[in-house]
Amino acid sequence: MSDSAIGLIETRGMIGVLEAADTAAKAADVQLLGVERIGGGLVSLRLTGNVAAVQAAVKAAAAAAEQVSELVSAHVIP
Repeated sequence: MSDSAIGLIETRGMIGVLEAADTAAKAADVQLLGVERIGGGLVSLRLTGNVAAVQAAVKAAAAAAEQVSELVSAHVIP
């Protein structure tokens, strides 16, 4: 059984996802997998690491994204 997870954060606009990426990288030991423009103004951020680190990073990143943009969703897949 693996101890890794994937974190997903989706915002409306690039500013929110950039703030989320910066905060997630500083909050925990996670690796940023990429940013993808989905369309209609939605932008998605993917990150990976161990489950606890990803949970902490996604929680911090979601809070940061809400401060500067519209947070659409935040999810952790263990």
